[in-house]
Amino acid sequence: MNIALAILWKDLVTEWRARERVIAMLLFSILTAVIFYFALPDQRPETLRTLTPGLLWTAYLFAAILGLNRSFALELENEALSGLALAPGGRGWIFLGKAAANFILLSLVQALTALAFALFYGVDFSSSALNLAAVIMLATLGICSVGTLLAAMAVRTRLREVLLPILLLPALVPVLSGAVHGTLSVMAGEGIPFSSVQLLIVIDGIYLVISFLGFEYILDE
Repeated sequence: MNIALAILWKDLVTEWRARERVIAMLLFSILTAVIFYFALPDQRPETLRTLTPGLLWTAYLFAAILGLNRSFALELENEALSGLALAPGGRGWIFLGKAAANFILLSLVQALTALAFALFYGVDFSSSALNLAAVIMLATLGICSVGTLLAAMAVRTRLREVLLPILLLPALVPVLSGAVHGTLSVMAGEGIPFSSVQLLIVIDGIYLVISFLGFEYILDE
């Protein structure tokens, strides 16, 4: 547990000092919102509200890929991956620290991106903010779990910027399915559907266990 907390603190402090990853993710998400807004032929309010869940998760997904691609960049540039591998205790705790940092940073970007979508698309998130936050957090947990594992696998390859999306996108199909369906229902005022919550919880649990146990062998590759 101390290893996970130490890595979490290190990543958050490093990002606070540089702010490179968060700013890049946020700018990418906001630009995505702007491009979608001007690209949509039908900009009636009811149409925009219907399309917002899918567009919102598209922006979230691209921002997540961008951030996860950089999650091990500092260790790679400073040849510190070997140091991580030599850390005392199970390497699964290294994964938890990295995944927790990715979760916090991505959640911050998602909150600011939702504000941008509310501004451009005229969507009021305030009435369903808690339910929407619950759906987003469950989906983000799955994204960061499997994304951190795959980012560690791809970081040593020459084409890691291309390899990570190829590996990650198929794994996120069930996560995005539950997230978009849940977001659509919440924004329609119907509450969180049990099927979406059940799917997200099961997928999150599977990805967390597999990533925690599998990270033991990733740093040796």
